[in-house]
Amino acid sequence: MIGALITTGLSFILALCFIIITFLKQKPNKKKVKQIFISFLIIFILFLIGIYFIMPSIIVPNMLILNLLVAIITVPLVYLLLMGGNITIKKRHTSVFIITGLLILSIPAIYVYGLFSLDNVHDSIQTEEKEQAKPLNKDDTPIAVSPESARNKMQKSMSVVPNPQFYDLGKLQVQKMNDDIVYVAPLEFTGLWKFIRGQETEGFFTISATNVNAQPEFISSKMQYTNSSYFHKNVQRVIYDKFPHYVQSGEAQIEVDEAGKPWYVQTLYQTMTITDKPDLNDLKVAVVDPTSGEVALYDTEEAPAFIEGSVSSEIASLQNEYYGKYVHGWFNSKFGKKDVRIPNESGTEKSVTPVFDENGEMYYFTDMTSPKENIDSALGYTMIHARTGELTYFNGEMNNGIMDSEGAKQIVNKEFPEKNWEGSMPILYNIDGHATWVVNVLDPNGLFKKYAYINAADSDFVVFGETANQALESYRIALQQNPSFVQSSDGADIENVEGAITRVLVSTKDNIQIVQFLLQNDPIIYTVNTTIEPKAIFLTEGDTVNMEVKVRDGATGSVESIVIKGLTD
Repeated sequence: MIGALITTGLSFILALCFIIITFLKQKPNKKKVKQIFISFLIIFILFLIGIYFIMPSIIVPNMLILNLLVAIITVPLVYLLLMGGNITIKKRHTSVFIITGLLILSIPAIYVYGLFSLDNVHDSIQTEEKEQAKPLNKDDTPIAVSPESARNKMQKSMSVVPNPQFYDLGKLQVQKMNDDIVYVAPLEFTGLWKFIRGQETEGFFTISATNVNAQPEFISSKMQYTNSSYFHKNVQRVIYDKFPHYVQSGEAQIEVDEAGKPWYVQTLYQTMTITDKPDLNDLKVAVVDPTSGEVALYDTEEAPAFIEGSVSSEIASLQNEYYGKYVHGWFNSKFGKKDVRIPNESGTEKSVTPVFDENGEMYYFTDMTSPKENIDSALGYTMIHARTGELTYFNGEMNNGIMDSEGAKQIVNKEFPEKNWEGSMPILYNIDGHATWVVNVLDPNGLFKKYAYINAADSDFVVFGETANQALESYRIALQQNPSFVQSSDGADIENVEGAITRVLVSTKDNIQIVQFLLQNDPIIYTVNTTIEPKAIFLTEGDTVNMEVKVRDGATGSVESIVIKGLTD
């Protein structure tokens, strides 16, 4: 209630100033003062109730609008009470109405100023540009379970919840728990009556985001303060009560600490100068205890370690929009569009998709495309750190002229028209120096079926696999067999390998012979094409070879040079 009181009090500053000025000029008697005070108090209470439910942030545009609204209601009322119903405006009172008129005109002026200061919002984003990302390795497991599938499985498990008719699933959030990437979704009340009857929710669901065969687990953990609770137990109102001068970004999400306790997490920001535009260089996160309602405020990067997404997906989407569209301001985004990039809408959360790197840190991925219609090529992609908010833009040569995420999804959609399987959650990876779209293939129910690895520079180069590792290995072998992709730029270390051949397979691709072979007591599949060593086509079992090889993840080896004993030495 304190936040609403502060906001309401600030909303009456202009009206109070006008009334004081009027009192000094009119010197009303006690009866009129009492009437005015009662009227003023009634209006104050009505506005307090409205602000309690609406929760407008204390920012300049909001305060200007509220002050004008209060003044437009209260000042004429006070004037009528003082004049005894005579509405004739005397010359000495016209200044009040002139000031009010000027303030009304200032509202659109502020919003126009906000449009022309969008380049300042762009500049407030922590950014870094890189040529290309680190290569994908076998320990990087893309998220396989779609949010739709996870939510569907959780809904079907609602029968394990006490009084399931009271609840529905809340916002789905991905996070790392006990070294596993999981979706987490709290139970939320379905309406006011259910809240009055239940008073507290029963807990939350979790389900693996990487194991397509996993089933949801319900964890009992009673919560009084939730997104769907009403009045003083609503999470948004709890945060507003403490920090009304911050703007809340989207809906609060829950994250679970090491002890299994859930916390509601909400990203906050302040606006730039007199506008309603966000200052993206100073993000905060509010952490709410759902059992006690206690709230703490942190810088996003200083939040407790168990919080993966102190920067919300809503803020990440905003960052992408401001970074891509307003690089040279609002006018350029509408006319000329120099250096403008448009974020694609292929994400699983708003326009972004959460991914985890090899260190277990979460990022939001989005690819950028041209503002020109009917162009499906990517201009690069962004990765936003989910705790610091730092945006990294990858726009190196490897990412030039490649298809965008929508194009990658369409390729998958065309592969299985009879089954109505569709592509979902496309993410761009660097695989052995090649930009590659990794796309989940889902059935009409949102259930995972396959991985698709699509070379982003060649829409005909597609490999499918049942698991991430299987698809990755198959894709690497296909790369080595394709003469167009022999020279990779992944920077993998070259190793010297010697051994006796036990198996040989020769195939032809685009009139070039590709030789694959195994060595004794060595699980790696080695690949060499005849452009590197023409005599490799004569390899047979029992030959001894000495090679320089780029080995990737202990599964495949690309031969850079080879000496065949008795044949090339």
